[in-house]
Amino acid sequence: MSLLGTLTPEQFLAEYWQKKPLCIRGALPDFVCPVTPEELGGLALEDEVESRLLQEHGPERPWQLEHGPFTEERFLALPPTHWTLLVQEINKHVPEFALLQDRFNFIPNWRLDDVMVSFAPEHGTVGPHADNYDVFLIQGPGRRRWQISYQTPGEDDLVPGLDLRIMRDFVPEQEWILEPGDMLYLPPGIPHHGVALEDCITISVGFRAPALAELTAAYCADVLDGMDTEQFYADPDLKPQAAPGEISAVARERIRAQIRQLLREDAAIDEWFGRFTTGVRPGHGLPEPDEELDAAEFNERLAECGELWRSEYARFAHYERDGGLRLFVAGEAYPLPAALTGLGVLLTGQRRYLADELLPYLSDPEAIALLLDLHARGCLFFPDDE
Repeated sequence: MSLLGTLTPEQFLAEYWQKKPLCIRGALPDFVCPVTPEELGGLALEDEVESRLLQEHGPERPWQLEHGPFTEERFLALPPTHWTLLVQEINKHVPEFALLQDRFNFIPNWRLDDVMVSFAPEHGTVGPHADNYDVFLIQGPGRRRWQISYQTPGEDDLVPGLDLRIMRDFVPEQEWILEPGDMLYLPPGIPHHGVALEDCITISVGFRAPALAELTAAYCADVLDGMDTEQFYADPDLKPQAAPGEISAVARERIRAQIRQLLREDAAIDEWFGRFTTGVRPGHGLPEPDEELDAAEFNERLAECGELWRSEYARFAHYERDGGLRLFVAGEAYPLPAALTGLGVLLTGQRRYLADELLPYLSDPEAIALLLDLHARGCLFFPDDE
């Protein structure tokens, strides 16, 4: 209830979202960080965990960036200050961080990127920089000083030859010192600089918007993939023209009409975006379940566990259409009838489902078929799954 302080979600979205920064004191009162620095370091040793290590005064160059997995010996060789360990997508590995995302349900889930956690000793920082996404910075143990600027950085403002986009002439215009449980919201493009005042952990909940160039390229690739490569421009009604070098009005209109057809109908574009925005990123995959279950086995497992979880490796989204609902999970579309609209909304709206919440749908064969398919794909799992 205190996440936005005295603001309602409507007030926050109207006054601050993608407009200006906001510092909220005590956003998460009595916050207990789900990981210790040692546990974060342990995660960074694992092959399946995406981690980075940044040293402001690296042994080879300033702002030296290394990618994990790391070794214990690498951590033991670090200096006492001026470095930062970052673990990306920690919501995939620590359930408490997965559930933390539900606190931000006043923002559409399809905009959510991931949760990143960083540890830094005194003076640790990733340098002054600007991001192209919205981020909520939650302070865990320790304190961090955040400074922001309202300048608009360009390529000439960056230090050349670095692994990161570090600003060379950052001039702070506003400053906060975040205590445990405080939160700072930053919209895209706001230059910021966070420095650890002591050993501290910072949790970043990021909301990324797809780049328009990426959207266009992905859509065009999908269109081209479905096109008949043996279909060619045709003009059987061609008439003689006085100027042979002219592209006639008839030809131009025919070309325009054929290209417009590629845009498809609105419903087809909606369907494509649902699959695109929930798709599994290249190089990633869904975890395979230990076994495929039938309806009786699924119901038995649900009764035993008392709950079902949504995989952090799968994205869920939906929209209503034709009296029913289009559910999208990990790049696949599931058309649901009106009777299962509530189930679709439930699945996309939270990450943990109690057995009592699913019970009203377990007698519907179509609902059971959906849940079995999502479990078989690795999009849903039981807490005791290995």
